[in-house]
Amino acid sequence: MTPVALTVAGSDPSGGAGIQADLKTFSALGAYGTAVLTALTAQNTRGVTGVHPVPPAFVGDQLRALLDDVEVHACKTGMLGSAGVVREVASVLAGRAAGPVVCDPVMVATSGDRLVDDDAVAAVRTDLLPVVDLVTPNVPEAAALLDVSPARTVEEMAGQAEALLGLGPRAVLLKGGHLGGEESVDVLATPSGTVRTVRPRLSTDATHGTGCTLSAAIAALLARERAGVVPVAAEVAGWTPVVEAARDYLQAALEGGATLGIGSGHGPLHHFAGIWPT
Repeated sequence: MTPVALTVAGSDPSGGAGIQADLKTFSALGAYGTAVLTALTAQNTRGVTGVHPVPPAFVGDQLRALLDDVEVHACKTGMLGSAGVVREVASVLAGRAAGPVVCDPVMVATSGDRLVDDDAVAAVRTDLLPVVDLVTPNVPEAAALLDVSPARTVEEMAGQAEALLGLGPRAVLLKGGHLGGEESVDVLATPSGTVRTVRPRLSTDATHGTGCTLSAAIAALLARERAGVVPVAAEVAGWTPVVEAARDYLQAALEGGATLGIGSGHGPLHHFAGIWPT
């Protein structure tokens, strides 16, 4: 059976983030990629200059049309843009089978540009999180969802990850890239407790689309497991193997990003590092 992964997200003309990054990640990890578009953006490696949202009803039309025909083994949501789109996506996913749902609550671009308003944040908190299997916020996004100050230490991250479980997701991967330091520490929280996943921090400007890529990698690996391609344990109590494998892929993509030479700002990751001929 062919593994099928779905991204519900916005478009990035520069190809480093959004649905473009997600589809590349799906392909690199052996999953057939499908996509529902939530917004057009005017952006490049230096920042976002405009967002043109897709009407919520048409986002729902895209999603229902796809799920009526294609068996989807795992899904990720990225930039949803507005409260209306968040509620529409949550409603459809709650009523239709799309495999495990990974939510990347995209609120702020790597460049620092704000991508959603307060109503959309509230809708993610109340409507979307209760229907997802894993949510992958960074430190500022976790703080926004909990309406608290951003975590300053890994210990505070662990507390906030556990608090996010109370909003409904089955698991939380709180990303610690904003904390700095020689190591990049993420915290994975499930009802069974919290664990840390650690990688060496890389000195690179090729970081555009990092969050998109990690959540897409998790969705691709889940799709492969659900389609019976690889025996990866992915139930709530067994998220660690999937998260570690996704972080390994992300680390290689970050290491390879500098070789691409795309753009003049925060360049994209190399989603096909080790796959393209050198």
